[in-house]
Amino acid sequence: MMRMERKMFFFTKLCTVLIFTNCVSGDYPKAQNVSWLSINFKTLLLWDPEPTNYSYTVEYSVIGQNRKKNQHCIRTMETECDLSNSLVDLKAIYSADVLSKPLLGVNSDLIEFPHTRSERFTPYNDTLIGRPEFKIEVSKDKRKITLYVEDPLTALFNKQNQQRTIRDVFADELQYKVTFGKATSTGKKTKISASSEIELEEGDIDPGVSYCFNIQAYIPSRSTDNQLGELSQRQCSPGDDKSVFEEYGIGVIATFILLIIMIIVVAIGVTVVCCKRRRNANRSGKEGVPLRSV
Repeated sequence: MMRMERKMFFFTKLCTVLIFTNCVSGDYPKAQNVSWLSINFKTLLLWDPEPTNYSYTVEYSVIGQNRKKNQHCIRTMETECDLSNSLVDLKAIYSADVLSKPLLGVNSDLIEFPHTRSERFTPYNDTLIGRPEFKIEVSKDKRKITLYVEDPLTALFNKQNQQRTIRDVFADELQYKVTFGKATSTGKKTKISASSEIELEEGDIDPGVSYCFNIQAYIPSRSTDNQLGELSQRQCSPGDDKSVFEEYGIGVIATFILLIIMIIVVAIGVTVVCCKRRRNANRSGKEGVPLRSV
């Protein structure tokens, strides 16, 4: 009898624990759509949904090492965590977990909280390089166009607290891809440059012609689908192509327009005179015909 009571007691306790656990797990749903968003090493971990009566805690680590917490992402009500300054080794492979936990100050008997793990992420290989800014300079003889590219700034800082550029990070691995063509044509050419100062001369361009340019960072050491950065805004160089006003001058064009107006006025006048004469001639002819006898 005692054995039976003990079994019933443990069975009841087990059921209670299971029911309690399921109930708590239901209150703290797992994070969904956990993903990385990284541009110029500004790296965010994103997820859904927005919490109601619970919070999120983010843990991250280099693969195979102990997990760490970001102090700004503990028991947070946000659905993003900025890990830019936490991923110190840019070439390391990281993963992150988003844990669903009770609100700050609320206790729970759960030993392990619901969590969702991210895909692996390597800042050096996976951050998107943003669009670069550049200036155009045309030589006096118009035989050379030079593009001065401004290396995009990153979210990283050196020991002197100076903001680092992508050139500081990638060094000689950073190149730029230039896509260009005549402003009056749809044809395109490309040129790869290891320098931020890109010169285009005869063979690349025709002297005195206006060209339009787009530039993007190019890192050949990366996987094929992640080698190119964001495309810059399109910019065009000045050229010798002149508008009608520049070619002939406003005076000549005004004279030409006035001449056309005069021709039209004269033509209208001649037409009116001819019509009147024909009408008068018809009337005169009718008056000179004798009346028929009845």
